[in-house]
Amino acid sequence: MKAQLSRRDALKLAAIGGVVFASRLVPDRFLSAAHADDDFYFVQISDTHWGFDDPTVNPDPRATLAKSVEAINGVSPAPDFVVFTGDLTHKTKDAAIRRRRMAEFKEIVSGIKVPKLYFLPGEHDADMDRGAAFKEFFGETHQSFTHKGVYFATIDNVSDPDGIIGIEQLTWLRRELAALPPTQPVVLFTHRPLFDLKADWDWFTKDGPEAVELLKPFQAATVFYGHVHQENHHMTGNVAHISARSAMYPLPAPGSQPKKAPLPWDPAAADHGIGWRQIGASADTLSLKEYPTT
Repeated sequence: MKAQLSRRDALKLAAIGGVVFASRLVPDRFLSAAHADDDFYFVQISDTHWGFDDPTVNPDPRATLAKSVEAINGVSPAPDFVVFTGDLTHKTKDAAIRRRRMAEFKEIVSGIKVPKLYFLPGEHDADMDRGAAFKEFFGETHQSFTHKGVYFATIDNVSDPDGIIGIEQLTWLRRELAALPPTQPVVLFTHRPLFDLKADWDWFTKDGPEAVELLKPFQAATVFYGHVHQENHHMTGNVAHISARSAMYPLPAPGSQPKKAPLPWDPAAADHGIGWRQIGASADTLSLKEYPTT
């Protein structure tokens, strides 16, 4: 009989990147309206950039996504769902190549053995055609769902060329959240950060503060995002913002160098700036631990 690997061991063996595990997503005191006995976890994969090819940054870019699928399928029990938070594919001006990359990406990740996959666009996927190709392959760019007492929403802040969420989507989110009590645990997934992390590097959303304002009445609100290719923690009042590493390549810390550019691969490094994270929660706090790819 094949031995079953733990979540941690499976991912270490596969050496994958950009993955978040969540267990007990919110503190127990906020679960009175939820199923307090129903622990669960999900996987977040961000910035897979299928089609990227630069061996000075990642010596085996085509293998990363397949290893991620293999690792997730080796986990027991399986995650309840998987969320891809944008830049599924690498940008191209050629519409035919864009669709080919999306088809290849979708075929690979369709092998993930979980009940549900959720997809968000990144600017690499959507800003050339306002998300038209993305919608053909993955459906709507924003949606909501409730899972075991936690409300989740995916927000599209990349399809509009101005890099905004937009009035229509903000109106939808406002209506959704207005129906929830303040004790309801709320999680948003976005691609770009909703706050100004580094505006001149496009690490912000122009109308992001309007979405954050809608989260402030909630006692447990978290935003998980990608785009910046590194771990970053930020608080706006009681709202936590947490970014994921990229599954493909790291970017420099905000403002640490004159230009935003992928960091070169160092074969001697123990941490290549890509990795995965486990998220747990005690009665009072969320706990996060990073596991870099080696």
